[in-house]
Formats: sequence, structure tokens, C-alpha cells
Amino acid sequence: MTDDQRPIRSKRPTFTDQEALQFHAQGRPGKLEVVPTKPMATQRDLSLAYSPGVAVPVLAIAENPSCAFDYTTRSNMVAVISNGTAILGLGNLGALASKPVMEGKAVLFKRFADVDSIDLEVDTEDADAFINCVRYLGPSFGGINLEDIKAPECFIIEERLRELMDIPVFHDDQHGTAIIAAAGLINALHLTGRDMAKTRLVVNGAGAAGIACTELLKAMGFAPNNVILCDTKGVIYKGRTEGMNQWKSGHAAETDARTLADALNGADAVFGLSAKGAFTDEMIRSMAPNPIIFAMANPDPEITPEEVARIRDDVIIATGRSDYPNQVNNVLGFPYIFRGALDVQATTINMEMKIAAAQALAELAREDVPDEVAAAYQGSRPRFGREYIIPVPFDPRLIHTIPMAVAKAAMDTEVARRPIVDMRSYKAQLSARRDPVAGTLNRIFERVRKFPKRVVFAEGEEEQVIRAALSFVNQGLGKAILVGREDRIQETATQAGIELEGREGIEIHNARLSHRNATYAQFLYERLQRNGYLFRDCQRMINQDRNHFAASMVALGDADAMVTGATRNYSTALADVRHVIDAKPGHRVIGVSLCLARGRTVLVADTAIHEMPSAQELAEIAMESAGVARRLGYEPRVALLSFSTFGHPKAERAEKIQEAVEILDELRVDFEYDGEMSADVALNRDVMAQYPFCRLTGPANVLVMPAFHSASISTKLLQELGGAMVLGPLVVGLDKPVQIVSLGATDSDIVNMAALAAYNIGG
Repeated sequence: MTDDQRPIRSKRPTFTDQEALQFHAQGRPGKLEVVPTKPMATQRDLSLAYSPGVAVPVLAIAENPSCAFDYTTRSNMVAVISNGTAILGLGNLGALASKPVMEGKAVLFKRFADVDSIDLEVDTEDADAFINCVRYLGPSFGGINLEDIKAPECFIIEERLRELMDIPVFHDDQHGTAIIAAAGLINALHLTGRDMAKTRLVVNGAGAAGIACTELLKAMGFAPNNVILCDTKGVIYKGRTEGMNQWKSGHAAETDARTLADALNGADAVFGLSAKGAFTDEMIRSMAPNPIIFAMANPDPEITPEEVARIRDDVIIATGRSDYPNQVNNVLGFPYIFRGALDVQATTINMEMKIAAAQALAELAREDVPDEVAAAYQGSRPRFGREYIIPVPFDPRLIHTIPMAVAKAAMDTEVARRPIVDMRSYKAQLSARRDPVAGTLNRIFERVRKFPKRVVFAEGEEEQVIRAALSFVNQGLGKAILVGREDRIQETATQAGIELEGREGIEIHNARLSHRNATYAQFLYERLQRNGYLFRDCQRMINQDRNHFAASMVALGDADAMVTGATRNYSTALADVRHVIDAKPGHRVIGVSLCLARGRTVLVADTAIHEMPSAQELAEIAMESAGVARRLGYEPRVALLSFSTFGHPKAERAEKIQEAVEILDELRVDFEYDGEMSADVALNRDVMAQYPFCRLTGPANVLVMPAFHSASISTKLLQELGGAMVLGPLVVGLDKPVQIVSLGATDSDIVNMAALAAYNIGG
């Protein structure tokens, strides 16, 4: 089976209402916080940041307003603004109700393009009042992203604000959808051998997105009378009066077609921006050979790929959903479009910039995908074809491809206030902004969804474990096996408001009553009988200790992976597991923590097992850690850390680090490594440059600690004081996939570790 013949996935990841509410409420409510970018530790810092130091940039900006881009956040700040009149697929629920969506949009700006963003909810449905509110906020921001505003007011608001403001104003519901869909259509036309100027296209839905798609495609080369726009009353044709407005009238076509069915008869392509069920079997059959169908209604498309496949087999289809190929996802556009516009201080986002973004996206989909994207497909590398005409959202090349195209178009059309001279350097700067956090866990989750596993949740009677198991199943990651007494699990679930009765994908196994009990006891006895254990000891461990029972399920193939640790300390849980599962032959069992902070991912080892490793053990820890980095999609750069850097200061404890490097030299390993060095040398390119002989070509992404205590202390400090997200310690080197969470872990922590176990991150 080739990559573009992969079967269509129809299983849609879901979550409960309670999970969504808990996600937004846990910890600090909401999804955003403000973090200072300058030190605020001393009185001098405060004097520089505020009075009297702040007066200096104030006077500079008063004299030259463009200095605001140099001395304030304006150069990297976008406002996400809505009045809540068209929230997602939910309709007009008001400004306040739109705030979770706008916060989410702001998070996406930061996550994907390192654009700082703040949400603003304007409590009015009056277009003039909205315009007057937003226009006076211009000095605060480098761009305005309008969101979830109903038509036709969205057209009026955007048009007027673009006239009144000297910064980009972009209604993403219109133009974001249009740009991504246009990119996919460019490639679909290429695959079917069509000429844009001669292609007959129907656009069903004359709201914000439909009008924007029509305008963009005509600007790109579609003949006006070859694009038929339809609304709920049928075709928008010249002379029609019912249900018309100035924006629809601008796209009225010379045609005899009056219904959607008439328009689709013989059409080459159709864009659906309407509602579920809008496209019938008869309509699809009537289209031209090799038709192109973009069914983009959300949450449910006008027609599903499964339904289309039953009608005909020559179709290229895209939807707005992530569980089908060819997702038209706005996150492919708006973060990067604003990134490029901000970087040249553009006064607007014009048609040429939008076309440049669409063309850049289309060209990117035709290139070979990098390993980081291919990793999510586990041996099935996506390749340009009928089921891959649009890049995936976590493609790392998006951050430098789209902004560069947008910035160049802005400069070519003379709307850039600060043109970029060195585009090669700009590309490097963009790549450095990429946040690997966005891709690391997503690649893991996507791969597990493609190859779901049976994961044992050993502490099945705990509320957070039950929640985690339910979330694991709801996210389409596989089946969850809860180990515990069924009545106790049901009681805990009921008290927590969780419905488990009849829930597909969740099993409950009582260790004492299991039909595999005797088999597991015998298996454990054969392993431990020469270590002082009697059969009755092993039987008791299987009956009463869920870690031994769960690990036996994995060891004997009754489950694929295991997660535990919420109710007992790490070393105790690992000792239980090691009674049942050995190290993988030729490997060393270690603990690796994954630290995600400030746009960087760094692996730290050994954070769990070797208290004072020898030089040989340090070398083996380095090799195991490098393997984990590669399984995550990173090319390892390993730094063996010490308080000493390349012999200074001289210390007896640093000698074993030097010896470990020598051992790696002898083994001729295939990854970058060096040591001994301090953490700042390993992580800071400028400090590392003071040691030109250092073998690392860039900052380290794998840190091998000299001892367990330094590893454990440093990762916990990073988490508590540095705001880092720390996953782990991940168990690496076991012969079967097992992960252990920290004592008292939340349900989200447990789900992440269960996914890592299913992914077999440990080897």
C-alpha cells in the first residue's frame, strides 16, 4: 500500500465536557499569563523598567513613532478581537462567552509562530461601535486578528478598520480559510491536470469564508463566470434580488443554474462552507471526472470521505477535520502570516501577501517531508498525492516558509515599513523561533492514534487514574485496562461523576479473580525462586500488588504497555516492575526527564536510577539518552555535565566525566557528544563559543548529569522555579514498555505517560 493509498481514518478523538472544563479551570484559570521579558530583581531594574528610566523611550517614541517597534512589545504583539456573534459552530453567544476561544487563538499564535497575543472581547453587536472601539487601540499592537464575527458585519468592520488603521487587520474566519483551501486547491488542480483559468468551481456558502474564498480564487486566476457562489436560496446569479447584499452581488454570475444541484452538474470542484448534509449522492455523481471536493463545514462536513468513497473512486477530498487526510486547518496560516507581516512592520495584509502564503503552502506540500513529520506515521512517510495536498500543522518548515513568502510579498508591494535585507539570516531567525514543544507530544499522540495499544493502568481504583484511562480512550489512543476491584472502581467513578458503565474501550481486571492469575504467579515464581521467594510469596504479590499483576500482563503479551506510580514512590514502583520485566538485552535501564521550557526541549539523564554512576555507566547513559532523542525526532547533541568545564577547576569528581568521554571515543558512537562542561556552556551558544574546540555544533539537547541527585534536583528546580514542563523520569531500557508517573500525578500527567508507554519511548 502506497502512502497516498492509506485507508481513511474515521475514528474521531473526543473528550467529555467535564474534561474540557477541568482543563480550563485547573491551576491558574484560563490559558494565558503575562511574563516579563526583562529582569525585575533589583531596584535598578525597576527604575529602568518604570520611573525614571521609562521616560527615555517615551521621549524617543514621541519624537519618532516608529521607535515603538524597537522599544515596546508592539513589534511582536497581535490583538485577537471578537464580539462573539459567530463563535466556532456555536453561533451568537456574546462577547464574554467567546473569551475561551480568543484565549485559545492567542495561545496558537505563541505556540506556532512565537507571536505574543492578547485577547479582547468587545461587548457590542453594533458595527460602528465596534469599529470605534478597536480603531483607537492601534498604538498598542502590531496587528489585529478579528475572529468569530458574523456576516455581513464582519465585512464592514474589517474594511473600515483597514482604512482607519496603519497596521494589518485580518479576519481569519474569512481569509485564513480561503488561503489554506486555495493552497490545497492549487495542488488538487495540479494532480488532476486542470488549468485554473478553465476550471469550473462551485462555492456553497456565501458567508464570511465563502465570500473570501471566491475573492481570493478569482484574484489567483479563476474566470469570474466559472465560479458559481451559492447560498441557502440557491445560485447567486445576475438579476437575483432575494436575500442579496453588496458582497454577494459582487460575485453574481452569468448562468442559467438556479440550484446547487444545477451548479454542481459537470463542475470540476466544489468548496463547502455551509452545513452537514448539503452535498447529496446525486450531486457528487453529477460532477466532472476526477472531481475536487472541499467539504469544510465544521464540526461535520457537508459529506464525509466515507460517503464519497461509496459514490465514486476518482475524488480528491479535503475536510476541516483532523481525523481525515487533507485537513483545511487555519493554524497553517494565521500565525505565520502575521509573523511575516510583523517582521517587516507591514501596514496591511494585502491580496498579494495572501496569494504568496497560499502558493508557499502548496509548494511545501510537494516537497519530501522531514523526519519529524514522518515520525508520526511510523514507517508510512506521507507523500504528495491525493491524500496529502496540504501540509500538516506540525511541519517544522512552516515557521520559515510561510513568513518568508509573506514578508517578500509585503516588500514587493511596498507595504513593508522595515524591509528585510538578508533573507538567509531571516530564515535562520525564524527557525530559531520554532517551539519544539508543539511537535514533541503531538507526534507521539498522532503515532499512537494510528497504532492504538492496550495500556494497563495499574492503580485503577484512584480517581485521577480512572479519569486518565477515560481520556486515553476518548482521545483515540487505544484501550485502557484498569486494575482493581470492580465495585470500588465503579464507586469511585460514580462519586466523581464519571460514567463507566458500558464504556467501550475500558476493561476492569481484578487481580485476585483473573483467569490468568495462576499463570502470572507461576511466571513470577520461575523468575524469583532463586532470589529467596517461595511460590506463595509470588502468588501473594500477584493477588495483592497491582504493579506485579499489571507488569505480568505486559510481560506475557496480554497488554502492550503499562503506567503506574500515582500512589507510591518511583523507586518502589520500579522495583516492583523489575521483578517481572528485565532490561532489554544490551541496554541499561535509566531514567530520562523531558524538559520543555521557553521553546526548547532538553533531555536530562539519569534522573531516577543510578545514584553515583561510574564512567562506564555515564557513557552508557549517554548512549541510551541519545537513542531517546532520536526516537523523539531530534538529532542528539549530548553534553556530559559537571561543575567543571574542560579541566577547570580541576577536581577528582570531574575525572570520571573525562573518562566517560574517552569511552565514547573508543566506541565510535554516531552522535555528537562532549564534556566535561557546566550547564551554561552546554546550553548557551555564546558561552560555548569561548571554547572553540568544543565538539558540539550547537547547544546541547541531551544533558547527562554526573549523579542522580544533581539530575533530580535540577529538573525539579526547573519545574517549580523556571516554569518548565517536565515529563518523567521516563523509564528507558526495559524489555517491555512501562512508564512511571510521579507520586500524586494529575490525570493529564498520567495520560501523557500512558501515551509515551504506548509509543514505546523507552526503546
